[in-house]
Amino acid sequence: MLTLWNLFEASLLCLNAVCVLHEERFMQKMGWGANNRSQGFEDQSSIKFQILNLVRSIRTVTRIPLIILNILTIIFKLLLG
Repeated sequence: MLTLWNLFEASLLCLNAVCVLHEERFMQKMGWGANNRSQGFEDQSSIKFQILNLVRSIRTVTRIPLIILNILTIIFKLLLG
């Protein structure tokens, strides 16, 4: 049964997965690393550029709130199982 808590946990796990991606190790193997940018001459309307920009902005904006949400989730799971 899908509950609001399950939806929250799934979105938290997805956010954690996006924030854990390491540009030099994982994304550069696919050609999506920070060093592969073409000095501002890349097509900014391409899907690749927009996905990279989204990942970087999610990683920047959600760093502190994600830590707090993870701590609260762990405490909630420990107390209520």
